[in-house]
Amino acid sequence: GEENLILLDGRHEFPFSFQLPQEPLVTSFTGKYGSIQYYVKAVLERPAVPDQSVQTELQVVSHIDVSSPALLTPVLRSQEKMVGCWFFTSGPVSLSAKIERKGYCNGEAIPIYAEIENCSSRLIVPKAAIFQTQTYLASGKTKTFRQMVANVRGNHIASGSTDTWNGKTLKIPPVSPSILDCCIIRVEYSLAVYIHIPGAKKLMIEMPLVIGTIPCIGFSSRNSSITSQFSMDMSWLALTMPEHPEAPPNYADVVSEEEFSRHVPAYPPPIDCEEQLCCPVFAYIQEFRFQPPPLYSEIDPHPTDVEEVQPVSFML
Repeated sequence: GEENLILLDGRHEFPFSFQLPQEPLVTSFTGKYGSIQYYVKAVLERPAVPDQSVQTELQVVSHIDVSSPALLTPVLRSQEKMVGCWFFTSGPVSLSAKIERKGYCNGEAIPIYAEIENCSSRLIVPKAAIFQTQTYLASGKTKTFRQMVANVRGNHIASGSTDTWNGKTLKIPPVSPSILDCCIIRVEYSLAVYIHIPGAKKLMIEMPLVIGTIPCIGFSSRNSSITSQFSMDMSWLALTMPEHPEAPPNYADVVSEEEFSRHVPAYPPPIDCEEQLCCPVFAYIQEFRFQPPPLYSEIDPHPTDVEEVQPVSFML
């Protein structure tokens, strides 16, 4: 109010409440060259003496739902690079990469699908990283700061070889959500899949990412119409499976007769039951160690004309 208050000695508390504006507020952010901050400030005006004020920072988050159709679309990129210079080219290096969707939240793991082919004469190393790009706009000028926030590394790929990432995961660390609708500061993310080539410039492809605040729950069930788009041009990623399953190997191919005779000692047959019980049990276990299983057949090897019902007893 506008009226003056006369307060007695002691502690006095006054509750305040404010309604945030209806228009969306930009998420709080502190970057390299600028920040977006909100404060709650209290001022005590007193006559004939300077004012007293205190302020407390207020965190504001503008929610981004990664379940929106625009963020559920897959992203696919491919690129090829010829390694070498002038007439001394050693061959091309090709890279194809794909992510299932553009929107993710902090703590989620991004499955990366990639196929790398090395036709050069050099040993290459595939890598993937998440980059944060901060863009500052003021007085008609633009300043950009870019940093890596997470990365993962693959295995070396020799010359003439290929490698496939069938869902290699890269976890998103705790980072600020994307800021895309601010006129002075923008915070954007991208997933880069690149190949380190010794003695040459790296081969890199970048796919846009949006770090949101509302996770996508039940992605496979709630968005069946969108997930059907994932089947587009995935033949390069599918693992080659035979049309007919291969039969299991023959036992003779696994354990030869020489190995069988070398591991299985020839024990003389027991004379009577007493001698049989005196022999160590381990000897009989070793005797059946390399014995092949009986052959499976649909035909009974011991057919009987008349089914006989015999009592069966069990000893425990």
